[in-house]
Amino acid sequence: MKVDIYNKSGDKTGDIELKDSVFGIEPNENAMHQAVVTHLAHKRQGTRKTKVRSEVSGGGKKPWSQKGRGTARAGSTRSPIWVGGGTIHGPKVHEYNLKLPKKLNRLSRISAYSLRAKENNLKVLEDFSLDQPKTKEVAEMLGKFEVNNQSTLVITSQSDSNLWLSSRNIPKVLVRSFDRVSTYDLLSHKNIMIMQSAVKNIEESFENWV
Repeated sequence: MKVDIYNKSGDKTGDIELKDSVFGIEPNENAMHQAVVTHLAHKRQGTRKTKVRSEVSGGGKKPWSQKGRGTARAGSTRSPIWVGGGTIHGPKVHEYNLKLPKKLNRLSRISAYSLRAKENNLKVLEDFSLDQPKTKEVAEMLGKFEVNNQSTLVITSQSDSNLWLSSRNIPKVLVRSFDRVSTYDLLSHKNIMIMQSAVKNIEESFENWV
């Protein structure tokens, strides 16, 4: 499929042929769903926990005699029915990690790229660099494409600290190098802007997938 190339001023400067094997397949909703579920599961800490009766303080001595007080029998102050006692069936520390097969991971990312291309929400930009962090310059560029109030993912061919620093204070904007982009990133941002040099990197990364 062929798409236009734009400069950072929003002007069309040419076109580029995108491989249908990466940007033109029929999106697989199931693959994308599983990739997002896996991504969100990995973000969970799983550190919540309550103490069971063997972990709370107290106990040891029987609170009162078995008979003669006219009250219920009690063997320990650590009992779950006592205030300050342990809990039953409370949450325990555990991991939420899930495993996504490599082929399914590959399919989910290709599906996400193809979905954004199908929606016409994918644009290719001429490569540009910033001499120093300049938020205003990036905000002006987004304004040229009328996406400054929309979630936007900018994909670069390599880590660009100046571009990242320039965009981190702009709401809903995320800058990622092509090798760090996940299916969740692609689906959680309405607009995708790919640097021209990153297009080839993306296509080659899927061709060389093992």
